Amino acid sequence: MSKYVITNGKIYTETHVIEQGYLVVEDGKISEIQEGQYTGELEQIDAKGQNVLPGFIDIHIHGGYGEDAMDASFEGLKHLSEQLLSEGTTTFLATTMTQSDANIEKALKNIVAYQAQQQRGEASEIGGIHLEGPFISEHKVGAQNPEFVQRPSVNKIQHFQEIAQNQIKIITFAPEVDGARETLNALHDDIIFSMGHTVATFDEANEAVERGAKHITHLYNAATPFTHRDPGVFGAAWTNEGLNTEIIGDGIHSHPASVQIAYKQKGNEHMYLITDAMRAKGMQDGEYDLGGQNVIVRGQEARLASGALAGSILKMNNGLYNLMNFTHDTLDNLWRVTSLNQAIALNIDDHKGSLAVGKDADIVIVDNKIKVNTTIKAGTVHNY
Repeated sequence: MSKYVITNGKIYTETHVIEQGYLVVEDGKISEIQEGQYTGELEQIDAKGQNVLPGFIDIHIHGGYGEDAMDASFEGLKHLSEQLLSEGTTTFLATTMTQSDANIEKALKNIVAYQAQQQRGEASEIGGIHLEGPFISEHKVGAQNPEFVQRPSVNKIQHFQEIAQNQIKIITFAPEVDGARETLNALHDDIIFSMGHTVATFDEANEAVERGAKHITHLYNAATPFTHRDPGVFGAAWTNEGLNTEIIGDGIHSHPASVQIAYKQKGNEHMYLITDAMRAKGMQDGEYDLGGQNVIVRGQEARLASGALAGSILKMNNGLYNLMNFTHDTLDNLWRVTSLNQAIALNIDDHKGSLAVGKDADIVIVDNKIKVNTTIKAGTVHNY
């Protein structure tokens, strides 16, 4: 089907919600969006009154479905990318871990090798790389491996970026460590620097924003907490308008009330739903590897033997449903925390992130509990 129409859908656009409308897909792009009933002769996909949203963009995901970006496996990335369509994710940033330079370099080479050959329409698209570490604080490693923590430098990041063929879009870093200021000063126009795995103070976090830091990695996890006399990184995240915040919407990494507080502070334009998922997503309970460390998965939780949370097994569609419950807001406002905000940050909003004429036909059709029924990637239809 090079041209077809999605009918009988509730269509969410940047400006308003079309309660009853149709959307025409042609050659992998959106060519028309209209209100009312479709009366033409194109082949139809009946949305059955359900929600038609832009495909989700996950900017922080290590793996899932048995795979991990650090495996440096071409077939593994292919399998992960294909499976992510089932949860409505049409674009993602393959996310690395704090490991040896050699292992990071292998992972970077594999990601760009797969990215160069990924089949348009057949799988979720790798939109770049999120380098989580190794430039973090050894005092807030979380599930990262402290053995491989190192200090940032312009030369080292440029070396990684050369290997990655300029596909590193986000770097999680600790702004207080030696070398962070100089690196941030030099490279903030080229890469999004996201504060995480850090013991920075409130003032240090705000100073980093002045130097060009833009994001907070998985808010409420692996950073200095808020207290009334020392607001910490979390306080900076809430109050600094120059900071956008990731949030893992599983109800485990952050209490639902804490998510609600963050949403009230940041609003729907400054928050990104992420999964921070590891390889056990979509798999059975058991023991799995994350960055060379053993992870025990039971129910909805993934933890190291120490008890520390080790990423999540969250799916993006479930995270969106959780956010609706946690924040008590509607899909009308919350859809953009799954797609448009990410697209704007990555500077790809001219062709992704929302439903608009001329943009890529990356679309997901979900019911009111955000169960995925159909994912459309570059015009190719996948039913679930």
